[in-house]
Parts: sequence; C-alpha cells; structure tokens
Amino acid sequence: MAAPLPTIPARSPRSRRRRVALVAITGVVLVVAIALAVAFAVGQAATAQPPGPGTRIVASDLSAATEAASDAAEGTAEHSAAQYLSEQPTMYWLLPEADPVGVVAERIGHLAAEARAQSARLGVVVYGLPGRDCGNHSAGGLDEDAYTAWTTAIGEALSEASDVSPIVVLEPDSLALAPECGNVADRVRQLSGAIDALASERTWIYVDGGHSSWLAADEMADLIDRLDAGDAIRGFATNVSNYNGTADEIAYAHEVADSSSGLHAIIDTSRNGAGATGEWCNPPGRLVGEPGGSLGDDVIDTNLWIKVPGESDGPCNGGPAAGSWWPESAIDLTRDVVTE
Repeated sequence: MAAPLPTIPARSPRSRRRRVALVAITGVVLVVAIALAVAFAVGQAATAQPPGPGTRIVASDLSAATEAASDAAEGTAEHSAAQYLSEQPTMYWLLPEADPVGVVAERIGHLAAEARAQSARLGVVVYGLPGRDCGNHSAGGLDEDAYTAWTTAIGEALSEASDVSPIVVLEPDSLALAPECGNVADRVRQLSGAIDALASERTWIYVDGGHSSWLAADEMADLIDRLDAGDAIRGFATNVSNYNGTADEIAYAHEVADSSSGLHAIIDTSRNGAGATGEWCNPPGRLVGEPGGSLGDDVIDTNLWIKVPGESDGPCNGGPAAGSWWPESAIDLTRDVVTE
C-alpha cells in the first residue's frame, strides 16, 4: 500500500487575512510609486515646454516690493500697494551692481528654490552689458571681459536650475537703442556672446524687441537676425519698461516675427493697463496691466510682468533714480486694484 500523502495544515483565517493585507499594501505602494513617477514625468515635460498661456513665474521675497511692504506702516496706502505688488509674479532683474559674479549664482539658487516652492518658473532679466542704456538714466554695466565672466556664471547657475525651466529676458533696450547710440556691431557681438553663455536646453531666452512706438518692425527684425542665434533663443520681448497697450504690442510682435526667422515673443504688461501717452519716463496716471500668463497665440508665447511696477524709470516727473522704489508710483499704478 502506498504511503499516505502528508497532511498539509490548513491556513488559519488570521494567516489568510495577513496575506491579503500584504498583497493589498504591496499593490497600494506600487500604485503610489507609479503615480509619483507619472507626476514627475508630467512635471518635467511641462517645465520643458516654452512659456505659454497660464505660465506663472516666481513672486520672489527678494523683490523691491516685498522690502517696501515690510518697511511701510500697515494700514497705509504705501503698504497696501507694496503688499499687492509683492504678491504678483514679476521678473527679477539681475544687475552686476547688486548681483556680481561672486554672488549671482547664489541669487539664482534662491530664486529657483522659491520657484519650486510656488510651483512656478524662474524668470530673470539680465541687465549689465557694457555701456548699458548708452549712458542714460540706467547707465552702468561691465566691461566686455567682466561681462563675459558674469554671464557665464549666470548661465551655469541657470543650468543647475533647469527643473524650473528658466525664462530669460536679455538686455532690454540693447538692440533697439543701438542704432541711435551708433554701436550696433558692438551690441551684436556682446549679445551673441551672452547668448552662448546663457543657452541651455531648458532655458528660454528672449532678446530685446523694442516696442510698437519705436523702430519699424522690419528694422527691429533685422537687428535681431544679426545675432544669428538660431535655436539658442526662443524669440524677443516687447514693451519692456514701457506702457503701450497690449493690442498694439501684439500687432507689432506679429510684424517683427513675420520679418524675422520664425521667432516667438513675450509682451511686458506690467504697467500698460491705461495705455501709453507717448511719454516713457514715469508718466502719471498709468495702471498695472493684465497678469502674466493671460494671453498667447501662435507667435505670442504669453505676457509677463517684466518691468517691476513701483520702480522709477529715472529722475523725471518727480521720480527718484532709475530702479529706485517710488511709493507714489506704486500707489498710482495699483489704484484700481487695491483698496486700503
């Protein structure tokens, strides 16, 4: 007779429940891991895209508005205006005077950390080329060797911040002002070098595109095309630090793009809510414009607040030095959106 088969002990109900629980927990862990991986991939893909409608840049605690809000007495018009402006996503201006070569990487690192915390993108203006503003109200900048070192440091730091897909506006007024200053060749050389230093896969660079009341569109396009930047730049920025209405800037940007090699544009709407009077230096009665990320089409990537509302254009119409915080301007610009 064959030997009896060994008896397999029955699993207790408690053992079966434990096994089911372990399987369920493993399944949940796998689902969470997959979801996180998908979310990370989606986030990476989103930040790899060029700016567009819905783009949000960081509202930094390094802004002049934040400092002004902390200095002003609560309950005052000055505090209310500064507090409102400190909360609005606005480009941070990198200046060699405030952010020199030994400091600028740390500054960009701070901005990138803020962008991550806000689920926003890093947005900076690079403003320090030789002979900046042709000696006008925003005069300054670096000599060519120092400018090369400075933009190289910026480019390296932006590359480290690729996860927040930096948006760079490079040297406002530099190209549009060059014919008047008689230094087109110098500007093309300096900007071309800066583009080489700043360019990386996830950095979106926009060069100076003037504005609708300045150079003719074909002349502006020719200046941009002289950079021969190819895919290293996304396009050009218009209306930076000016007040022209959005519709005028959209039309102008389309004309420039049609005359250039397929470039895209962003428009500064930080102070154009009441349109322009033809005056560029602290004209009274202006208003903040559409929030960043409000618009876009096949040429206009989007609009952003590039010039910092509340900072003076220069010592004109009662304003302080260019770039200085001017409480009266902040109050005037926000009068339709801030109530005390």
